Amino acid sequence: MSLLSIVVPMFDEARHIGRTLQAARRAAHRAGLECELIVVDNGSRDAGPAIAQHHGAQVLSLPGVSIATLRNRGAAIGRGQWLAFLDADIEVPDDWLASLLHLHRQEQGDVFALDCITPSQAPWFAHAWQRRTSRDGQPVQARAWLPTPNLLMPRAWFERVGGFDEDLRTGEDKDFTLRLHQAGARLRLVSQPTVLHWGFEGSWGEWIGKELWRQGSHLQLLRSHGASLRLLRFPLLSMGVWLMDALGLSALLCGFFGLATGLLLAAALPALALALRQSLAQRDPLFTLQLFVLHALRLHIAGAAFVLSLCNRSARRPARG
Repeated sequence: MSLLSIVVPMFDEARHIGRTLQAARRAAHRAGLECELIVVDNGSRDAGPAIAQHHGAQVLSLPGVSIATLRNRGAAIGRGQWLAFLDADIEVPDDWLASLLHLHRQEQGDVFALDCITPSQAPWFAHAWQRRTSRDGQPVQARAWLPTPNLLMPRAWFERVGGFDEDLRTGEDKDFTLRLHQAGARLRLVSQPTVLHWGFEGSWGEWIGKELWRQGSHLQLLRSHGASLRLLRFPLLSMGVWLMDALGLSALLCGFFGLATGLLLAAALPALALALRQSLAQRDPLFTLQLFVLHALRLHIAGAAFVLSLCNRSARRPARG
């Protein structure tokens, strides 16, 4: 029987960690795998570590380090030939491992992730933001990078690229899986089954704060991977939106109302294009409108985060899964 090491980084996740570990163990049992649960805690102030131990996890305490460090240390003490990385606030389905290992046996990929969905009680903005990542069409899609709410791979691929980059404060998942792709690993995003993301943003403040934190990774990724259109396009687009807004407001203050209207409408076009690209297949006008609002906010947040990172300032939050 193969051994699977499941690594879960955590900070103040007492609400969710028990559910996460129970679901992971059920999935391993269904797939006929022996599993070890490894929770790497970033200095939680709640009962999360005690709950994790109650559910049979080995808990390693590493306060004040990056999420990449948490994941690497968990992988280092694991003994499994297979590695899985789970966020502490998700619930995998019972067939998570059985379905992905079946794809691996069929030579359909090397590194796998499942699509995430939010529970029905999530607010509309959290639900719409998660829904935008759902992929229609092929159930198994080749990708150049994968997010890491859930990630499964043979340990050999993790070791081949040297694990996560511990110098990255955020964006470590994109960096890690880009390096896997460059090393020849076949990355696959699987649309069914799905995992539930219980750590959804419950308020606008939380959503904005998380986006400001996430968008702070662009400059670090450019430094580690070099300038490329893939990594440059979003920060440049966000800075372009800020510029168009500034020019539009200046024209408005100078009394050039027609020019101001044109510039402000032009500033809204990128958000509209992103919303349409992600929603047209679902033919839901309300969903398109919701995404337009969220993308407009995100573009402005990304521009602010990029400028802050240029000034060596960025949003801070504890490393967590």
